[in-house]
Amino acid sequence: MLGQRLEIRQGQGLVITPQLQQAIKLLQLSNLELEAFVEAELEKNPLLQREDGEPGGEPGEAPVEQRAEVADRAEMTFEDGRAADAGDSVDARGDDVYGDAAPGERGADRTDDGQPGLTDWSRAGSGGGLPDGEGREQPDARDATLWEHLQAQASQAGFSAADHGIALTLIDMVDEGGYLRGDLAEVAERLGVGIERVESVLAACHGFEPTGVMARSVPECLELQLIERNRFDPAMAALLENLDLLAKRDLTGLRKICGVDAEDMAEMIAELKALTPRPGAGFGGEPAQTVIPDVHVRADPAGGWKVELNSDTLPRLIMDKRYHGVVASGARTEVEKTFVADCAAQASWLVKSLDQRAKTILKVASEIVRQQDAFLAFGVEFLRPLNLKTVADAIGMHESTVSRVTSNKYVSTPRGVFELKFFFTAAIQSSDGGALHSAEAVRHRIKTMIDGEGRDGDVLSDDRIVELLSEAGIDIARRTVAKYREALRIPSSVERKRMLKAG
Repeated sequence: MLGQRLEIRQGQGLVITPQLQQAIKLLQLSNLELEAFVEAELEKNPLLQREDGEPGGEPGEAPVEQRAEVADRAEMTFEDGRAADAGDSVDARGDDVYGDAAPGERGADRTDDGQPGLTDWSRAGSGGGLPDGEGREQPDARDATLWEHLQAQASQAGFSAADHGIALTLIDMVDEGGYLRGDLAEVAERLGVGIERVESVLAACHGFEPTGVMARSVPECLELQLIERNRFDPAMAALLENLDLLAKRDLTGLRKICGVDAEDMAEMIAELKALTPRPGAGFGGEPAQTVIPDVHVRADPAGGWKVELNSDTLPRLIMDKRYHGVVASGARTEVEKTFVADCAAQASWLVKSLDQRAKTILKVASEIVRQQDAFLAFGVEFLRPLNLKTVADAIGMHESTVSRVTSNKYVSTPRGVFELKFFFTAAIQSSDGGALHSAEAVRHRIKTMIDGEGRDGDVLSDDRIVELLSEAGIDIARRTVAKYREALRIPSSVERKRMLKAG
């Protein structure tokens, strides 16, 4: 029989309040997104104002003694004792924000797939999207930018950790038209690698879509497109070297240089017109933004590295207590009193959340610098294997918190400006239980072994390479060796034997 009854259940659980949602959201925002968020808060909350005295609503300059009192809280001095609890209010697991809450307490919050109480924070994007429910901001639907498109291809290109870092550095130098603007020698010096290696990575990047992207000149861009169409020959090469004559309409001089007749010249010009001189122009999305680092890393004269927050990216807010007293005393209705109280609570929590965000970023960045100090000292070849869990365990936070902190955050180092995620690289287990080997180091060993085949007169099979690596203390599967070899664009042992015999 069906009937109604009252039932009381008791349980424990973490209720994700709007304030905690806000704190987590702030942790994920880039400095540009954070500035936009703060501006919006200043416009709608009359009790908020910048610490420099700029009001966020009705004028109400705080007295000097009050400003000094609040400035002491807003000043970010990051001593060890204060930084230790940096993530207390924002360090939440990505898959369980309600814990052991009773079923009746979870019914109001459901995920997209209808499962109650299991909010998936791992899907939060760079824009700081919130779980379904109050306060969620719908992300803007937009196409990927050229840089996002290239970065995605670089992640799937099978690069080693070091080469992937070089590729990301080169992609950062690409302009809106798809051209690479910068000096490769300067990149090589900054990353601590040879110019040949940078050129090799760039050659691999020239295989990215759209064809012609990351070229250094118009002739090189057109050449890449012609090669893909199998239409690049000596005559076309001569035409590309003399595009200035084509611009002057000196077709007679071009025919002599290219060694073709008038009909062939017309076909060649028609082929050029079918190409795209600006391969990046087809990508819309957001305009290019200058990267402003959130953290500065400098060499410490006493040894080691000094990690500092970029104060220019830290919005400093205070709550105007004097103006709060004025409007609170003037509130007559319950609606007015509730509005003033909500504004005061929101202002106080926002100031605290910004302070915690800054301390958490500094804490995570400091650990990453400690883990990757060899890279800073010696170059990209010395990137250590590193993952989110290693950093999270070292600083006593959850992996999802570290993931949020490293998303869209940049660090300025003596070797350039990098996203914090740049420093996370894969690792290969050691067969003797020793230290882990970076994937980059293993790929380098494989390439060195194969490069020496011609001198030794022996061609190494993938199984033999596995044996040699095992003898060196590296535990790796044969399929992994094959994957690394193919990523390095090295033929199989059978094909290399044929090449040796033919050569």
